[in-house]
Amino acid sequence: MTTVPHRLLTIDEYTALGETPAGYTELMEGRLITTPGPSPRIDKDHTMIRADEVAVVIEIVSPGSRRTDYRVKHDEYADAGIPHYWIIDLTEPVSLVACRGYQDAAAVTGTFATDVPFPVKLDLDALLS
Repeated sequence: MTTVPHRLLTIDEYTALGETPAGYTELMEGRLITTPGPSPRIDKDHTMIRADEVAVVIEIVSPGSRRTDYRVKHDEYADAGIPHYWIIDLTEPVSLVACRGYQDAAAVTGTFATDVPFPVKLDLDALLS
């Protein structure tokens, strides 16, 4: 069992912790955030996913994470160089904000379509059904 220090962590300290049996972890403003994993990991090496390997992060907003999703993660992903961050808010009407770096597009409702970073068309209202 890995012992987590009771202080803010650096990226190197976070990396040294390795995988946890409890689920998925993130380093958020120096704090270790643990979320139960929805399914078994696909990569058998249990390696950390690096920002330069990510084309887009898609976040589903929950009531307890609104500020984190819209502000903290938004800025951290931009700082890390992740080119696209999509925030889906399931509060009706369901909306999606597409962020590219520090530039945010207006919230979209109904259907979201884009060709960047890949072609996709999402029926946002269908996410609730």
